[in-house]
Amino acid sequence: MLLEWLSNDGKLIISARILRAFAYGLLSVILAIYLRLIGVSDLAIGFVLTATLANSIIFTLVASFYADRIGRRKILILYGALMSIAGSIFVVTDNFVPLILAALIGTINVTGSETGAFISIEQALLPQTVTDTKKRNTIFAIYNMVGTFAMAIGTLVTGLPSFLQQQYGLTQVDSIKPLFLLYSALGIATIVIYLFLSKKIEVSSSSAYVSKPLTKTLSPPSKRIVGKLSGLFAVDSFAGGFVIQSLVSFWFYTRFGVEFATLSYIFSVAGVLTALSFLAAARIADRIGLVNTMVFTHIPSNLLLIMVGFAPNLPFAIGFYLARMALSQMDVPTRQSYIVAVVNEDERTAAAGITNISRNISQAISPSVTGAILQLLPAMSTPFVIGGALKIIYDLALYFSFRNIKPEQEQ
Repeated sequence: MLLEWLSNDGKLIISARILRAFAYGLLSVILAIYLRLIGVSDLAIGFVLTATLANSIIFTLVASFYADRIGRRKILILYGALMSIAGSIFVVTDNFVPLILAALIGTINVTGSETGAFISIEQALLPQTVTDTKKRNTIFAIYNMVGTFAMAIGTLVTGLPSFLQQQYGLTQVDSIKPLFLLYSALGIATIVIYLFLSKKIEVSSSSAYVSKPLTKTLSPPSKRIVGKLSGLFAVDSFAGGFVIQSLVSFWFYTRFGVEFATLSYIFSVAGVLTALSFLAAARIADRIGLVNTMVFTHIPSNLLLIMVGFAPNLPFAIGFYLARMALSQMDVPTRQSYIVAVVNEDERTAAAGITNISRNISQAISPSVTGAILQLLPAMSTPFVIGGALKIIYDLALYFSFRNIKPEQEQ
């Protein structure tokens, strides 16, 4: 039987992840371009993208400290509803103020990889959905792989506006609206899935953890580990914010004049390569360890990222970018598995949430900075150089700080 070692709750979480990632793929490529088409300046585009990331900060914070107290399922359903509302706002108005509001209250993801509030809760409960602890690395690999495949398919659908323009004579703006409508519908679909989650995903009301003050959610040893990881992840995400998928898409569009259909193919292929890399990451981690896998796959990908910015033409830019994407996300399942492995079981939601918050806060700053850079130095390599260099610094710091702190299964 397929995934017989995974509980029904685990399978539901995987299903919700697929729908949500597909929805994120719909908007990650076209959002910045859509905003430009309705007359939003480059600097203001950066603010909108920053608002989507600020949303992740706020709702991840709520998830980190209150999901286990209020109820994980309730919070997931609430976030699904906000996701649907945000998509609806983009359908009904082009006014900048409501769009900023939608970016702040919704769970729109423009990074090309999920960093939002859903993931903190799901990341914490996934280990308890497997019957074999040796499958922990594998479930995180599968969780990220199916999500990335779904996001790749979502980016492929972003070629739909070109078809609607050719077949029905719609304007560029009107041809993009159906993608927001589909995004809203997918938010409702995720709510339906979450309604079927069992009570087993919740933390017991009798748990000492639930009665702890928020300031004592983590034990002192876990605080030290989570604090260090959070600081390092903040550097990594700040660097990644310079090259989130919406901005890379915007860069391809402005520098090489790449059309929507071509962009959808580029990012779909990138998504497939990324998804395949997750299973490889799990196998490599089982052999050389989680920290080594994170670092040794990340440094080459960041060198390739810098090379994208200096590509002399479109074929070279695509080649460097796809090679980079085949390596760049191998640290994601390994990072998630490492976090839940080095803290106590009842600390996982808080640990996952706190580290994700640090990533979201730092990443929220970068798009505005990038928007200002692109306005002053359009189509230049600066964002790729800054992003790649900072990520390499993060890799080295992570290795020297955590190479000797190993999960129990690696000792």
